[in-house]
Amino acid sequence: MSKNEMAKKGLYIGTGMGLVLFVLVGLLPGIFIGGMGGLKIGEILFGTIAAGAIIPRLIVAFSMILGLLMTAVVFIVGSGVLGWTVGFITDAIRTGKVAVTETAEKNA
Repeated sequence: MSKNEMAKKGLYIGTGMGLVLFVLVGLLPGIFIGGMGGLKIGEILFGTIAAGAIIPRLIVAFSMILGLLMTAVVFIVGSGVLGWTVGFITDAIRTGKVAVTETAEKNA
């Protein structure tokens, strides 16, 4: 097996799990939190939002998309890094055991 093979597999598995978790757990809260932030920003800039105002609505829409993207980054990239770390540690332990076994065989 090539060097860092387990790290690559861990990265792929972690990213896939992060994507599933994002869809199941993070999608709606990310949109909700971003929308609430956009409402607060629009309220600060324009006062109470009127029925026909376009710019406050654009601010809310942009912040909802931003909240969604930030949640996706946290879930997907965070899980990918965690999976890569576990794979890297597993690879290091496996390589260390092989090196110890080879050294013991040479000394015998």
